[in-house]
Amino acid sequence: MRFKVDENLPSELVGDLHAVGHQAETVLEEGLVGSPDPTILERVKREGRILLTMDRGIADVRAYPPEHYPGIVLFRPRTSGRGTVLAFIRHHLPAVLQTDLAGHLLVISERSIRIR
Repeated sequence: MRFKVDENLPSELVGDLHAVGHQAETVLEEGLVGSPDPTILERVKREGRILLTMDRGIADVRAYPPEHYPGIVLFRPRTSGRGTVLAFIRHHLPAVLQTDLAGHLLVISERSIRIR
């Protein structure tokens, strides 16, 4: 799988994804920090990458219909400390990697995993 890690997620995720055989790069590496959501989503669409993010605005299916993108994963941890967020994502990463994400929005919270 090919991933784009949004600026609001720990960059260590890139190494985690590489370690299990996936391609990943960050929004920072591409000089897209601070770019509007449509710009980020157009880039992931063009590159065929799944976006990993905590940006709730991207989860607006009316503005960004999931079927138009290679996949979007929205992480919604209860707390926002860097270490806590990283642990939360690492805990749920196996579920992400086992899901067919093409054209879907996957929302992962403390209580549930929903796919739209």
